[in-house]
Amino acid sequence: MFSDSYNFLEAVRDRDGDKVTTIVSTPGSTLINTRDKASGDTALHIVAQRRDAVWVRFLTQKGANPNVANKDGLTPIMISSSLGDIDSMVALIKAGARIDDANGLGETPLISATHRRDIEMVRMLLDKGADPDRNDNSGRSARDYAKIIDSKRLSAEFAAADAKRDGS
Repeated sequence: MFSDSYNFLEAVRDRDGDKVTTIVSTPGSTLINTRDKASGDTALHIVAQRRDAVWVRFLTQKGANPNVANKDGLTPIMISSSLGDIDSMVALIKAGARIDDANGLGETPLISATHRRDIEMVRMLLDKGADPDRNDNSGRSARDYAKIIDSKRLSAEFAAADAKRDGS
């Protein structure tokens, strides 16, 4: 006999929408934010790792907290950012995910997107209010990394965001 928490996370892993719906619709159920004992992953971590924006939206609509970190200090938005999954990131932000939270290295989703030269994600994060000047543990910001890698396109995105923010 497995615990309700285990059964819930297994149903999420198995993409069993009927079972998950039944579990989270049970009056008084608090399993939506249950965590895997080994990894600390919630259901949102699991679906973020598989780049599944449909499930991200489903779980957040059922009340899943997008800001819970796993044992490695990663939130679902950090995972989606590292995988370049814009659709999941938009859903997580809409659900209240903090876009400037950082991982253990101080890397924010914007810094991650800048490292990957992901113009579309950088633009989306800046449009959603990500801080281009927040430093990681090495003292560098996303803006600094754009200069270091000498990306004119990334630098143009930062300049456009600055102009928009300043009303120019």
